[in-house]
Amino acid sequence: MSKMTTPAPLLRVGCAAGFSGDRVDAAGPVVDALLASGGPAVLTFETLAERTLALAQLARRTDPDAGYEPLLADLLRPVLARCLEGGVRIVSNFGAANPAGAARRIRALAAELGVRTPRIAIVHGDALDRPEQRALLRAAIGAAFDETRLVCANAYLGAEAIADALRAGAEIVVTGRVSDPSLTVGPALAHFGWAPDDWDRIARATMAGHLLECGTQVTGGYYADPGYKDVPGMATLGFPIAEIDADGDCVITKPPGTGGLVDEHTVKEQILYEVHDPSAYLTPDVVADIADARVAQVGTDRVRLSGVRGHARPATLKVNVFSEQGWFAEGEISYAGARAEARARLAAEVLRTRLAGNGPMRVDLIGVTSLFGDDAGRWLETVPDGGARDVRLRVSTVHAERAGAERLTRELTALYCCGPAGGGGVRTGLRQRLSTQSCLIPRDAVRAGFEMLD
Repeated sequence: MSKMTTPAPLLRVGCAAGFSGDRVDAAGPVVDALLASGGPAVLTFETLAERTLALAQLARRTDPDAGYEPLLADLLRPVLARCLEGGVRIVSNFGAANPAGAARRIRALAAELGVRTPRIAIVHGDALDRPEQRALLRAAIGAAFDETRLVCANAYLGAEAIADALRAGAEIVVTGRVSDPSLTVGPALAHFGWAPDDWDRIARATMAGHLLECGTQVTGGYYADPGYKDVPGMATLGFPIAEIDADGDCVITKPPGTGGLVDEHTVKEQILYEVHDPSAYLTPDVVADIADARVAQVGTDRVRLSGVRGHARPATLKVNVFSEQGWFAEGEISYAGARAEARARLAAEVLRTRLAGNGPMRVDLIGVTSLFGDDAGRWLETVPDGGARDVRLRVSTVHAERAGAERLTRELTALYCCGPAGGGGVRTGLRQRLSTQSCLIPRDAVRAGFEMLD
């Protein structure tokens, strides 16, 4: 007589951030819903867009203790105590360029809140700084790889180290660069005990993570279009929760009482987001196939995803390489009233003359044309003066040297008194410019792992 086994309970994974700078009050309702479910639950924060990590590296150059998600404490403070008390584990890539620094900040936050010290795991291995790894980058990118200007090179890790850390008892897992869906796949691997080559189940969990990774994009954010795609309660959008079963299929929902909606349309838009080939969505964990996936409404704000298949994971990992690429400067000044557009155009011509030879200058007239312009700044010449009475001139440039970029900000500021009548509201900005290159390197060249914070 065969022994009966009890299926593992559902794993609920809630997302409380879809990018760095997302709403810091999002986690509260998600944690309320996870705790109310009474079952195993994980809270994720996805805060690492492609360029975010490079910006974090620049921040760490200035302050060695920086380089992690700047809103980390604001994101965690409202929910950390309740997660620890209720057994909701936390997994996030808010470590960015300094996962160890992020872990130390979480430990300090726990002390500030008067709660016990959590067990925090730090995932490492994404930063490619060993000589043999740099050699692979040179071979993959070629002559365009300039190590003297290199800011960072990071591989997209998969879910294995996250799963290992959770199995080892971590209550909070902090990562740097990992694939966004892996924030969900890792907890699913640890919870259900799937084999590392159970491609169908891993693919299903991957697509659950893909639906969660951008936060409210699956609950009505980045979807609403008044009169065409109406979304209730946009000011209080609920962040998504995936209820994942032992086969990896999931139901997407959101906390009760929150704004937004989850329906077949929101889920279909998000499932296709950033997917190049629906039959071969490449991730470090699996190649997911959604060609025959099914999306079905199973209740109010409840949509089930099923039918996802999986294939063996790629033999390579994607790497983002960021390098210094000079400086970017921009500035704005407003003109209003009669002949405002003509005055704004004259101001732009003054800048073109004064900055001739300094590099390309883009010119936009907000209120006339501000999206379709070209970086050479000549699009405006094809648009006739329409007599706009509320115009904001915006100009920008890139330059190899900081001093060259600063010339634009100084000349625009000078328009206060040296330009056409009535200019005001000057605002300028200057920042280091980064270039992005992507390549693939063999998986076995990257050594991912984790360590517990001492």
